[in-house]
Amino acid sequence: MRTHNLGELKNLEDNTEVKVCGWIHEVRNIGRIAFIVLRDRYGFAQVTAIKKELGKDRFKQLVSLPRESVICVKGILKKSEIAKMGFEIIPKDYEVLSISSKPLPLGVADKVSADLDTRLDNRFLDLRKPEIFSIFKIRSDLLEGIRNSLLRRDFVEVHTPKIVASATEGGTQLFEVKYFENKAYLVQSPQLYKQIMMAAGFDRVFEIAPAFRAEEHDTTRHLNEFISVDVEFSFADHNDAMKLLENVIYESLKHVEKKSEEHLERLGVEIKIQKPPFPKVTYDEVLEIARRRGIDIPWGEDIPAEGLNAVGEEYKDTYYFIVDWPISTKPFYAMPEDDRICRAFDLQYGPREVSSGAQRIHDYDLLVKRLNECGLNPDDFDFYLQAFRYGMPPHAGWAIGMERYLMVLLGLKNIREAILFPRDRKRLHP
Repeated sequence: MRTHNLGELKNLEDNTEVKVCGWIHEVRNIGRIAFIVLRDRYGFAQVTAIKKELGKDRFKQLVSLPRESVICVKGILKKSEIAKMGFEIIPKDYEVLSISSKPLPLGVADKVSADLDTRLDNRFLDLRKPEIFSIFKIRSDLLEGIRNSLLRRDFVEVHTPKIVASATEGGTQLFEVKYFENKAYLVQSPQLYKQIMMAAGFDRVFEIAPAFRAEEHDTTRHLNEFISVDVEFSFADHNDAMKLLENVIYESLKHVEKKSEEHLERLGVEIKIQKPPFPKVTYDEVLEIARRRGIDIPWGEDIPAEGLNAVGEEYKDTYYFIVDWPISTKPFYAMPEDDRICRAFDLQYGPREVSSGAQRIHDYDLLVKRLNECGLNPDDFDFYLQAFRYGMPPHAGWAIGMERYLMVLLGLKNIREAILFPRDRKRLHP
């Protein structure tokens, strides 16, 4: 249907015959000549339509087409110092593929921005904007970089169930679904299954897949469906997991820097690429930093936002780990270091969490003990515990919430901008 996409035109020789297709971005008609800006995901092209060349009727039809109509243009590419893009296409003929209705519910070429709800209600139009596409191209390249980094280290990509019989970590953040005659839930995390893969001898696995949390919060940082990047590997402790994570972050960002250069420039973003090793800050040190800034956090409680903001000021624009967490702040499967702290960690960028992980408990009796201490019924986790009865190696892992990380990386104000079709407390469509 086309000989080139619009991004390829700048490299063509003068007087090359082309056939290109795209959306009408703008039309400027000055009588005997009209300038039509055509757009696809690769770029823009100026089509310079001349009434005498096309004929009166064909010229009139072309310049009368509404914005966002889809056309194909066959013509000659001409190098031009006057044209903004350095070239123009003189059309011999064109074909109308789809005529857009008007008025548009959301402008694509307009400089005036709409509110987020209007954008999300008309997401198919919002996603046509080059700057919005750039977010998702960067996201794609980031995931490719993460995947490549893990595959180079002999990790196996797996996919675990998303409909489960019980909660992953206990609690109430569950979406209940009817599963034939039984009650089931959408999975909160692949955590239990990726640990089972360690018992299966897969040694090192990762999964990039959706997870679901019935969060009641309706904030700029919460989603009810998100993509989680999960990693688990055997014969490893929390230090091995942190070393892997910082290298994956470094390598994937180098990949983004190389592949997404034009998209980062379009968004005006310069990503921080920090060489490993990343600094480590203990939980106790975080409490002391917060205390110096007038924020008192009782030992054994999770760190509130104002505490993370305080430590984020000390480690501004820096990746760092928070380590030596109290056992009470982390899930039942985190390996205790002693009777107070566990071998868990969070990776932060400034005040924002990027990832969390830990060495896991691999001893059956200790795992049952921790379930009971957390007020959970071991009988509800029988399928999981079964894997620990017949030889489970020491193992560790981590997870990255893709949308939260992209929000941090690109400085987005709302997490809904980091996902194509967000699901939150109020939004179930489109």
